[in-house]
Amino acid sequence: MPSLSATKLLLLLNFWHLSQTSAFTSLAPTGPYVQLDQASVLGTVNGSVESFLGIPYAEPPVGDLRFRLPRLIDAYDGTVNATKFGNQCIQQGSTLPSNLPPEVLESIGPYLGRFAADSSVPQSEDCLNLNVIRPANTSADAKLPILFWIYGGAFAVGSTATPLHNGSAIVQRSIDLGQPVIYVAVNYRVNGFGFLGGAEVKEAGVGNLGLQDQRAALRWVSKYISSFGGDPKKVTIWGESAGAISVFSQLFSNGGDSEGLFRAGIMSSGSSVPTGDITEVQGTYDFIVDQVGCKGAPDSLACLRTVSTDSLLAAVNNTPPFATGFVGLATVYGPRADGLFVQDTPQQLARHGKMADVPFIIGDVKDEGTLFSLGSLNITTDDEFVSYISENWFPGATPADLKKVLELYPSDPAAGSPFDTGDANAVTPEFKRIAAMQGDWFFNAPRRQLLERFCSQRTAYNFLSARVNVSTLGYPHGHDLFSAFGPGDMTDYFIRFVNNLNPNGDSGIQWPTYNTTTRATLQFNDGAEPLKLAADDERLAGMSELSSLSLRFPF
Repeated sequence: MPSLSATKLLLLLNFWHLSQTSAFTSLAPTGPYVQLDQASVLGTVNGSVESFLGIPYAEPPVGDLRFRLPRLIDAYDGTVNATKFGNQCIQQGSTLPSNLPPEVLESIGPYLGRFAADSSVPQSEDCLNLNVIRPANTSADAKLPILFWIYGGAFAVGSTATPLHNGSAIVQRSIDLGQPVIYVAVNYRVNGFGFLGGAEVKEAGVGNLGLQDQRAALRWVSKYISSFGGDPKKVTIWGESAGAISVFSQLFSNGGDSEGLFRAGIMSSGSSVPTGDITEVQGTYDFIVDQVGCKGAPDSLACLRTVSTDSLLAAVNNTPPFATGFVGLATVYGPRADGLFVQDTPQQLARHGKMADVPFIIGDVKDEGTLFSLGSLNITTDDEFVSYISENWFPGATPADLKKVLELYPSDPAAGSPFDTGDANAVTPEFKRIAAMQGDWFFNAPRRQLLERFCSQRTAYNFLSARVNVSTLGYPHGHDLFSAFGPGDMTDYFIRFVNNLNPNGDSGIQWPTYNTTTRATLQFNDGAEPLKLAADDERLAGMSELSSLSLRFPF
């Protein structure tokens, strides 16, 4: 390896050459850099935080590598410009429902806007890159712990270029606390590019490619993070929504063997999902094959690798929209049993699978289901509601199968979500009922199921967030990230957990571990009591019935 002075000389020569020939003109040789193999990775500095953005971790999954497992980059050479975000993965297009009342649109627009990615960052299939954000002047032997972020977006959208998920504030707060961390955020394939199902996909062993991308990025961290001053043995994986579901999938992959890639997990609004086998979305595969002109090809999957990105995206955009569409969270993309990475249906894994032997934090927001119930406002009667959930959430269930859950989640608006709001926010006669059941079916019941199964075997911490009230939606999905990334008190708990595998400090409210007797939960609230301890015992019977139905009737 060349000496430091020789490395700087090489950098100066590289900058001179690049200033004559490429977009590196604006770069200054005084910025931070890290040596990876024979390459210099050039970043930026802002105060006491350094950022290295868009570092490729795997070969571009284009051409014949489309719909294949990610291939880690073997070695780096030359100069890597890590001063701006790398390409976003291809996003599925979607719009809000057209029948939303104006007052609802007015209230949720600013809220949803905070989750938007930087629109100036290009979308491309060549998107397998990651960001590393660290305290400035971190030495290569610092061995700082790693917070590895996996974004959400219903497995249809998502990006490391979302300003809310920047991570710099978390790193700065970790410095202020005297418990510095390195923040890593990964781009992974989504929608039909990353979660295509079907028998052909299963037979080829290329299901759940977005999860495989995440695992590849974790292997990259294991190999290279020490060059940034990180400790590859001290990685905590954290995600929200689809990212939290991804963390669950990583915890249960490989028979629960973490391969030393992580030592803890944080799941914010997500764990197991009530999906079935990957072959059960065969209709989506067949539709896309037909749309792009591959129907009748002797090898339809090989044919899909030859079509243009635009053609494939157009087909994906003609599949059911995600999250805010009519089916809500019962979307066609996301983790499903493929016999390889996801070895059984997620709900069965939560019941009978082997989980990595690591501590974890898990939690939800108070009104998980409201945002995802805006697409079904045309459901206005009890009969329509029964048909809706039997067709979309519990396919194959009869009215007799649903009798008990319908009693536990009545059409009375006062029992619905947003919770504890009486008859208010009843946009339609069934909206609050759909929101209550959907949030518990997809988020709360799986979280509680996981805790009840593993809290006696793993160190587990449970939270509930009820902050940042949004008109009509209550305390909706995703709002806890405003505190987690803020930074806020949730940030502090997470930083301490990443450092010490214990979220508690020397002062303040002590967050107890979860058990099935006390069900101790740390609540993050608005108002005069921002933090308090409570019992996780809301809607026990309802969630138990939902878990039972999900196991019998996965979608």
